[in-house]
Amino acid sequence: MTVDAKQAVEAVFREQSGRIISTLIRISGSFDWAEEAMQEAFTSALISWPEKGIPQNPGAWIVAAAHRKLIDQSRRERTRREKQDSLEYETQAISLPEAPMSLPDDRLRLIFTCRHPALEQGAQVALTLRTLGGLTTTEIAKAFLMPEPTLAQRLVRAKRKIRDARIPYVIPAPGQLRERLTTVQAVIYLIFNEGYAAASGEHLVRRDLCAEAIRLGRLLSELLPDEPENMGLLALMLLHDSRRETRVRDGQLVTLEDQERSCWDRSQIREGLRLVEAALQRRPLGPYQLQAAIAAVHAEAKTALETDWYQIARLYEKLFAFNNSAVVALNHAAAVAMSGALQEGLTLMDNLDLDRYYLFHAARADILRRMNRPAEAMEAYRKALALATNRVEQEFLERRLSSCLN
Repeated sequence: MTVDAKQAVEAVFREQSGRIISTLIRISGSFDWAEEAMQEAFTSALISWPEKGIPQNPGAWIVAAAHRKLIDQSRRERTRREKQDSLEYETQAISLPEAPMSLPDDRLRLIFTCRHPALEQGAQVALTLRTLGGLTTTEIAKAFLMPEPTLAQRLVRAKRKIRDARIPYVIPAPGQLRERLTTVQAVIYLIFNEGYAAASGEHLVRRDLCAEAIRLGRLLSELLPDEPENMGLLALMLLHDSRRETRVRDGQLVTLEDQERSCWDRSQIREGLRLVEAALQRRPLGPYQLQAAIAAVHAEAKTALETDWYQIARLYEKLFAFNNSAVVALNHAAAVAMSGALQEGLTLMDNLDLDRYYLFHAARADILRRMNRPAEAMEAYRKALALATNRVEQEFLERRLSSCLN
Protein backbone atom coordinates (compact mmCIF):
# COMPACT_ATOMS: atom_id res chain seq x y z
CA MET A 1 0.00 0.00 0.00
CA THR A 2 1.31 3.42 -0.91
CA VAL A 3 1.73 5.91 1.90
CA ASP A 4 -0.36 8.50 0.02
CA ALA A 5 -3.34 6.15 -0.30
CA LYS A 6 -3.20 5.18 3.35
CA GLN A 7 -2.95 8.83 4.40
CA ALA A 8 -5.88 9.70 2.14
CA VAL A 9 -8.05 7.02 3.77
CA GLU A 10 -7.07 8.23 7.24
CA ALA A 11 -7.78 11.83 6.28
CA VAL A 12 -11.26 11.01 4.98
CA PHE A 13 -12.06 9.12 8.15
CA ARG A 14 -10.76 11.89 10.37
CA GLU A 15 -12.47 14.73 8.50
CA GLN A 16 -15.66 13.21 7.10
CA SER A 17 -16.59 10.09 9.08
CA GLY A 18 -19.10 12.03 11.19
CA ARG A 19 -20.94 13.27 8.13
CA ILE A 20 -20.78 9.90 6.38
CA ILE A 21 -22.11 7.90 9.34
CA SER A 22 -24.89 10.43 9.85
CA THR A 23 -26.07 9.98 6.28
CA LEU A 24 -25.86 6.20 6.46
CA ILE A 25 -27.88 6.12 9.69
CA ARG A 26 -30.57 8.30 8.14
CA ILE A 27 -30.84 6.02 5.14
CA SER A 28 -30.61 2.65 6.87
CA GLY A 29 -32.37 3.53 10.12
CA SER A 30 -29.78 1.48 12.01
CA PHE A 31 -26.65 2.54 13.91
CA ASP A 32 -25.18 -0.96 13.64
CA TRP A 33 -25.80 -1.33 9.90
CA ALA A 34 -24.40 2.12 9.21
CA GLU A 35 -21.24 1.51 11.25
CA GLU A 36 -20.63 -1.87 9.62
CA ALA A 37 -21.17 -0.49 6.12
CA MET A 38 -18.84 2.44 6.71
CA GLN A 39 -16.15 0.19 8.17
CA GLU A 40 -16.36 -2.13 5.15
CA ALA A 41 -16.21 0.85 2.78
CA PHE A 42 -13.02 2.14 4.37
CA THR A 43 -11.54 -1.37 4.22
CA SER A 44 -12.38 -1.49 0.51
CA ALA A 45 -10.68 1.86 0.03
CA LEU A 46 -7.47 0.53 1.60
CA ILE A 47 -7.49 -2.21 -1.04
CA SER A 48 -8.75 -0.28 -4.07
CA TRP A 49 -7.06 3.12 -3.85
CA PRO A 50 -3.43 1.89 -3.98
CA GLU A 51 -4.27 -0.06 -7.16
CA LYS A 52 -6.65 2.33 -8.96
CA GLY A 53 -5.57 5.63 -7.49
CA ILE A 54 -7.16 8.01 -5.02
CA PRO A 55 -10.56 9.15 -6.35
CA GLN A 56 -11.16 12.81 -7.10
CA ASN A 57 -13.76 12.95 -4.33
CA PRO A 58 -12.70 10.39 -1.71
CA GLY A 59 -15.64 11.14 0.60
CA ALA A 60 -18.18 10.48 -2.15
CA TRP A 61 -16.40 7.22 -2.99
CA ILE A 62 -16.75 6.05 0.62
CA VAL A 63 -20.43 7.01 0.71
CA ALA A 64 -21.18 5.20 -2.54
CA ALA A 65 -19.30 2.10 -1.42
CA ALA A 66 -21.07 2.09 1.93
CA HIS A 67 -24.45 2.42 0.22
CA ARG A 68 -23.71 -0.65 -1.85
CA LYS A 69 -22.81 -2.51 1.35
CA LEU A 70 -26.15 -1.48 2.83
CA ILE A 71 -27.98 -2.85 -0.21
CA ASP A 72 -26.15 -6.16 0.12
CA GLN A 73 -26.85 -6.25 3.83
CA SER A 74 -30.52 -5.47 3.27
CA ARG A 75 -30.84 -8.31 0.82
CA ARG A 76 -29.02 -10.75 3.05
CA GLU A 77 -31.12 -9.92 6.06
CA ARG A 78 -34.32 -9.88 3.99
CA THR A 79 -35.55 -6.71 5.63
CA ARG A 80 -38.73 -4.98 4.65
CA ARG A 81 -39.15 -4.33 0.94
CA GLU A 82 -39.88 -0.66 1.56
CA LYS A 83 -36.52 -0.09 3.22
CA GLN A 84 -34.68 -2.00 0.50
CA ASP A 85 -36.38 -0.01 -2.25
CA SER A 86 -35.51 3.20 -0.42
CA LEU A 87 -31.88 2.18 -0.16
CA GLU A 88 -31.69 1.25 -3.84
CA TYR A 89 -33.31 4.52 -4.91
CA GLU A 90 -30.93 6.67 -2.86
CA THR A 91 -27.90 4.64 -3.92
CA GLN A 92 -28.65 5.17 -7.61
CA ALA A 93 -28.44 8.93 -7.10
CA ILE A 94 -24.85 8.82 -5.88
CA SER A 95 -23.52 5.55 -7.25
CA LEU A 96 -20.71 7.21 -9.22
CA PRO A 97 -17.56 7.28 -7.09
CA GLU A 98 -16.34 10.52 -8.68
CA ALA A 99 -19.63 12.36 -8.13
CA PRO A 100 -19.42 15.42 -5.85
CA MET A 101 -20.64 15.10 -2.29
CA SER A 102 -24.16 16.41 -2.78
CA LEU A 103 -25.87 14.65 0.10
CA PRO A 104 -27.47 16.78 2.81
CA ASP A 105 -25.51 17.25 6.02
CA ASP A 106 -27.22 14.89 8.46
CA ARG A 107 -24.92 15.48 11.42
CA LEU A 108 -27.37 17.81 13.14
CA ARG A 109 -30.04 15.08 13.02
CA LEU A 110 -27.58 12.65 14.55
CA ILE A 111 -26.60 15.08 17.33
CA PHE A 112 -30.20 15.37 18.48
CA THR A 113 -30.78 11.62 18.18
CA CYS A 114 -27.75 10.90 20.38
CA ARG A 115 -28.98 13.48 22.90
CA HIS A 116 -32.62 12.37 23.00
CA PRO A 117 -34.02 12.74 26.54
CA ALA A 118 -35.13 9.10 26.53
CA LEU A 119 -31.44 8.13 26.77
CA GLU A 120 -29.59 8.43 30.05
CA GLN A 121 -26.75 10.95 30.11
CA GLY A 122 -23.92 8.42 30.11
CA ALA A 123 -25.36 6.79 27.01
CA GLN A 124 -25.72 10.17 25.32
CA VAL A 125 -22.04 10.92 25.87
CA ALA A 126 -20.85 7.49 24.75
CA LEU A 127 -23.05 7.38 21.65
CA THR A 128 -21.99 10.89 20.63
CA LEU A 129 -18.29 10.06 20.91
CA ARG A 130 -18.78 6.74 19.11
CA THR A 131 -20.71 8.11 16.12
CA LEU A 132 -19.93 11.79 15.60
CA GLY A 133 -16.53 11.59 17.29
CA GLY A 134 -15.41 8.42 15.58
CA LEU A 135 -13.81 7.11 18.78
CA THR A 136 -13.63 3.37 19.30
CA THR A 137 -15.33 1.63 22.20
CA THR A 138 -11.88 0.97 23.67
CA GLU A 139 -10.91 4.65 23.45
CA ILE A 140 -14.12 5.86 25.08
CA ALA A 141 -13.89 3.30 27.89
CA LYS A 142 -10.28 4.27 28.55
CA ALA A 143 -11.11 7.98 28.56
CA PHE A 144 -13.81 7.55 31.21
CA LEU A 145 -11.92 4.91 33.21
CA MET A 146 -14.69 2.41 32.55
CA PRO A 147 -14.42 -1.32 31.81
CA GLU A 148 -14.77 -1.85 28.07
CA PRO A 149 -17.58 -4.46 28.40
CA THR A 150 -19.57 -2.00 30.52
CA LEU A 151 -19.17 0.75 27.93
CA ALA A 152 -20.03 -1.66 25.12
CA GLN A 153 -23.24 -2.68 26.88
CA ARG A 154 -24.14 0.97 27.39
CA LEU A 155 -23.81 1.55 23.65
CA VAL A 156 -25.87 -1.55 22.84
CA ARG A 157 -28.66 -0.47 25.20
CA ALA A 158 -28.68 3.05 23.76
CA LYS A 159 -29.00 1.79 20.19
CA ARG A 160 -31.69 -0.68 21.22
CA LYS A 161 -33.57 2.10 22.99
CA ILE A 162 -33.50 4.23 19.85
CA ARG A 163 -34.77 1.31 17.78
CA ASP A 164 -37.43 -0.01 20.15
CA ALA A 165 -38.75 3.39 21.21
CA ARG A 166 -38.73 4.52 17.58
CA ILE A 167 -36.81 7.65 18.50
CA PRO A 168 -37.04 9.83 15.38
CA TYR A 169 -33.91 10.69 13.47
CA VAL A 170 -34.94 14.30 13.02
CA ILE A 171 -34.17 17.84 14.10
CA PRO A 172 -36.73 18.83 16.78
CA ALA A 173 -39.59 21.12 15.88
CA PRO A 174 -38.97 24.84 16.56
CA GLY A 175 -40.99 24.68 19.78
CA GLN A 176 -38.73 21.93 21.15
CA LEU A 177 -35.43 23.00 19.63
CA ARG A 178 -34.18 25.35 22.34
CA GLU A 179 -34.93 22.91 25.17
CA ARG A 180 -33.26 20.02 23.35
CA LEU A 181 -30.35 22.23 22.28
CA THR A 182 -29.63 22.97 25.93
CA THR A 183 -29.20 19.23 26.51
CA VAL A 184 -26.87 18.96 23.52
CA GLN A 185 -24.70 21.80 24.83
CA ALA A 186 -24.64 20.30 28.33
CA VAL A 187 -23.37 16.94 27.08
CA ILE A 188 -20.61 18.57 25.03
CA TYR A 189 -19.51 20.63 28.03
CA LEU A 190 -19.64 17.52 30.22
CA ILE A 191 -17.21 15.81 27.84
CA PHE A 192 -14.93 18.86 27.95
CA ASN A 193 -14.99 19.11 31.74
CA GLU A 194 -14.12 15.45 32.14
CA GLY A 195 -11.09 16.08 29.95
CA TYR A 196 -10.15 19.40 31.53
CA ALA A 197 -10.36 18.28 35.15
CA ALA A 198 -10.61 14.51 35.38
CA ALA A 199 -12.79 13.39 38.26
CA SER A 200 -10.41 10.60 39.20
CA GLY A 201 -7.23 8.85 38.16
CA GLU A 202 -3.57 9.78 37.95
CA HIS A 203 -3.83 12.62 35.43
CA LEU A 204 -5.58 15.96 35.73
CA VAL A 205 -6.05 16.65 32.00
CA ARG A 206 -7.22 14.27 29.25
CA ARG A 207 -6.36 16.12 26.09
CA ASP A 208 -8.27 13.83 23.73
CA LEU A 209 -11.58 14.54 25.46
CA CYS A 210 -10.95 18.30 25.48
CA ALA A 211 -10.13 18.24 21.78
CA GLU A 212 -13.17 16.14 20.95
CA ALA A 213 -15.52 18.40 22.91
CA ILE A 214 -14.13 21.46 21.14
CA ARG A 215 -14.58 19.74 17.78
CA LEU A 216 -18.19 18.93 18.61
CA GLY A 217 -18.77 22.48 19.86
CA ARG A 218 -17.32 23.85 16.63
CA LEU A 219 -19.58 21.52 14.64
CA LEU A 220 -22.63 22.68 16.58
CA SER A 221 -21.75 26.32 15.91
CA GLU A 222 -21.33 25.60 12.20
CA LEU A 223 -24.65 23.77 11.95
CA LEU A 224 -26.61 26.32 14.04
CA PRO A 225 -24.66 29.56 13.55
CA ASP A 226 -27.46 31.86 14.73
CA GLU A 227 -27.54 30.41 18.26
CA PRO A 228 -25.41 32.69 20.49
CA GLU A 229 -25.11 30.05 23.22
CA ASN A 230 -23.33 27.78 20.73
CA MET A 231 -20.74 30.52 20.23
CA GLY A 232 -20.55 31.04 23.98
CA LEU A 233 -19.94 27.35 24.61
CA LEU A 234 -17.21 27.13 21.98
CA ALA A 235 -15.56 30.30 23.30
CA LEU A 236 -15.69 29.01 26.86
CA MET A 237 -13.96 25.74 25.93
CA LEU A 238 -11.31 27.46 23.81
CA LEU A 239 -10.44 29.96 26.55
CA HIS A 240 -10.20 27.24 29.19
CA ASP A 241 -8.20 24.97 26.89
CA SER A 242 -5.76 27.78 26.10
CA ARG A 243 -4.38 27.33 29.64
CA ARG A 244 -4.13 23.56 29.44
CA GLU A 245 -0.35 23.26 29.07
CA THR A 246 0.28 25.46 32.13
CA ARG A 247 -2.10 23.74 34.55
CA VAL A 248 0.36 20.97 35.39
CA ARG A 249 4.12 21.36 35.83
CA ASP A 250 6.33 18.33 36.51
CA GLY A 251 3.20 16.37 37.38
CA GLN A 252 2.03 18.98 39.89
CA LEU A 253 -1.12 21.12 39.68
CA VAL A 254 -0.51 24.83 39.11
CA THR A 255 -3.29 27.23 40.12
CA LEU A 256 -4.53 29.91 37.75
CA GLU A 257 -2.82 32.53 39.89
CA ASP A 258 0.59 30.88 39.46
CA GLN A 259 0.39 29.81 35.82
CA GLU A 260 2.92 31.11 33.29
CA ARG A 261 0.60 33.27 31.19
CA SER A 262 3.12 33.75 28.40
CA CYS A 263 2.67 30.05 27.67
CA TRP A 264 -1.09 30.27 27.18
CA ASP A 265 -2.24 29.46 23.65
CA ARG A 266 -2.69 32.92 22.13
CA SER A 267 -4.43 31.65 18.97
CA GLN A 268 -7.12 29.96 21.06
CA ILE A 269 -7.47 33.11 23.18
CA ARG A 270 -7.85 35.33 20.12
CA GLU A 271 -10.52 33.07 18.65
CA GLY A 272 -12.26 32.75 22.01
CA LEU A 273 -12.32 36.51 22.58
CA ARG A 274 -13.76 37.12 19.11
CA LEU A 275 -16.50 34.59 19.78
CA VAL A 276 -17.28 36.10 23.20
CA GLU A 277 -17.62 39.57 21.72
CA ALA A 278 -19.92 38.31 18.97
CA ALA A 279 -21.98 36.15 21.35
CA LEU A 280 -22.56 38.93 23.90
CA GLN A 281 -23.95 41.17 21.17
CA ARG A 282 -26.75 38.69 20.50
CA ARG A 283 -29.87 37.88 22.44
CA PRO A 284 -31.12 36.09 24.35
CA LEU A 285 -28.23 36.08 26.80
CA GLY A 286 -27.47 32.67 28.27
CA PRO A 287 -25.22 30.92 30.80
CA TYR A 288 -22.51 29.84 28.34
CA GLN A 289 -22.14 33.40 27.07
CA LEU A 290 -21.69 34.60 30.66
CA GLN A 291 -19.24 31.85 31.57
CA ALA A 292 -17.26 32.65 28.43
CA ALA A 293 -17.23 36.31 29.45
CA ILE A 294 -15.77 35.31 32.83
CA ALA A 295 -13.09 33.23 31.11
CA ALA A 296 -12.36 36.19 28.84
CA VAL A 297 -11.67 38.46 31.82
CA HIS A 298 -9.04 35.97 33.02
CA ALA A 299 -7.57 35.65 29.52
CA GLU A 300 -7.21 39.41 29.08
CA ALA A 301 -5.35 39.93 32.36
CA LYS A 302 -1.61 40.08 31.68
CA THR A 303 -0.84 39.10 35.27
CA ALA A 304 -2.88 37.57 38.08
CA LEU A 305 -2.80 40.88 39.94
CA GLU A 306 -4.44 42.63 36.98
CA THR A 307 -7.48 40.32 37.04
CA ASP A 308 -10.69 42.32 37.34
CA TRP A 309 -12.27 40.26 40.12
CA TYR A 310 -15.00 42.83 40.67
CA GLN A 311 -16.22 42.35 37.09
CA ILE A 312 -16.02 38.58 37.50
CA ALA A 313 -18.15 38.79 40.65
CA ARG A 314 -20.76 40.85 38.78
CA LEU A 315 -20.83 38.31 35.96
CA TYR A 316 -21.37 35.48 38.46
CA GLU A 317 -24.32 37.41 39.85
CA LYS A 318 -25.85 37.47 36.39
CA LEU A 319 -25.04 33.79 35.90
CA PHE A 320 -26.82 32.96 39.15
CA ALA A 321 -30.06 34.20 37.57
CA PHE A 322 -29.77 31.34 35.05
CA ASN A 323 -28.27 28.74 37.34
CA ASN A 324 -28.94 29.34 41.03
CA SER A 325 -26.78 26.44 42.12
CA ALA A 326 -24.60 26.41 45.19
CA VAL A 327 -21.53 25.89 42.97
CA VAL A 328 -22.20 29.15 41.10
CA ALA A 329 -22.72 30.85 44.48
CA LEU A 330 -19.37 29.44 45.62
CA ASN A 331 -17.61 30.86 42.57
CA HIS A 332 -19.27 34.22 43.18
CA ALA A 333 -18.12 34.18 46.81
CA ALA A 334 -14.57 33.36 45.75
CA ALA A 335 -14.59 36.26 43.27
CA VAL A 336 -15.87 38.61 45.97
CA ALA A 337 -13.05 37.50 48.25
CA MET A 338 -10.42 37.88 45.53
CA SER A 339 -11.67 41.38 44.75
CA GLY A 340 -10.37 42.39 48.18
CA ALA A 341 -13.30 41.59 50.47
CA LEU A 342 -11.88 38.41 52.04
CA GLN A 343 -14.20 38.33 55.05
CA GLU A 344 -17.29 39.06 52.95
CA GLY A 345 -16.37 36.25 50.56
CA LEU A 346 -15.78 33.83 53.44
CA THR A 347 -19.13 34.74 54.99
CA LEU A 348 -20.88 34.06 51.69
CA MET A 349 -19.16 30.67 51.48
CA ASP A 350 -20.10 29.72 55.02
CA ASN A 351 -23.78 30.16 54.14
CA LEU A 352 -23.58 27.45 51.47
CA ASP A 353 -24.55 23.80 51.91
CA LEU A 354 -21.62 22.17 50.12
CA ASP A 355 -20.00 20.10 52.83
CA ARG A 356 -19.53 17.08 50.51
CA TYR A 357 -17.92 19.13 47.73
CA TYR A 358 -14.14 19.15 48.01
CA LEU A 359 -13.70 22.43 46.08
CA PHE A 360 -15.86 24.16 48.69
CA HIS A 361 -13.39 23.24 51.42
CA ALA A 362 -10.42 24.00 49.16
CA ALA A 363 -11.82 27.48 48.42
CA ARG A 364 -12.45 28.16 52.12
CA ALA A 365 -8.96 26.97 52.94
CA ASP A 366 -7.43 29.32 50.38
CA ILE A 367 -9.34 32.32 51.74
CA LEU A 368 -8.41 31.43 55.33
CA ARG A 369 -4.76 31.07 54.27
CA ARG A 370 -4.84 34.53 52.73
CA MET A 371 -6.40 35.86 55.96
CA ASN A 372 -3.48 34.38 57.93
CA ARG A 373 -5.65 31.92 59.85
CA PRO A 374 -3.49 28.78 59.41
CA ALA A 375 -5.23 26.49 61.93
CA GLU A 376 -8.62 26.96 60.27
CA ALA A 377 -7.05 26.71 56.82
CA MET A 378 -5.45 23.38 57.75
CA GLU A 379 -8.78 21.99 58.92
CA ALA A 380 -10.41 23.02 55.64
CA TYR A 381 -7.55 21.53 53.58
CA ARG A 382 -7.92 18.23 55.44
CA LYS A 383 -11.64 18.12 54.61
CA ALA A 384 -10.91 18.87 50.96
CA LEU A 385 -8.21 16.20 50.85
CA ALA A 386 -10.60 13.59 52.26
CA LEU A 387 -13.07 14.26 49.44
CA ALA A 388 -10.71 14.72 46.44
CA THR A 389 -10.36 11.72 44.11
CA ASN A 390 -7.88 12.92 41.51
CA ARG A 391 -4.28 12.17 42.49
CA VAL A 392 -2.83 15.42 41.07
CA GLU A 393 -5.32 17.47 43.06
CA GLN A 394 -4.71 15.40 46.19
CA GLU A 395 -0.98 16.09 45.98
CA PHE A 396 -1.66 19.81 45.55
CA LEU A 397 -3.84 19.88 48.67
CA GLU A 398 -1.19 17.98 50.60
CA ARG A 399 1.42 20.60 49.65
CA ARG A 400 -0.89 23.44 50.70
CA LEU A 401 -1.62 21.69 53.97
CA SER A 402 2.11 21.30 54.65
CA SER A 403 2.73 24.98 53.85
CA CYS A 404 0.35 25.98 56.65
CA LEU A 405 2.68 24.32 59.15
CA ASN A 406 5.58 26.60 58.20
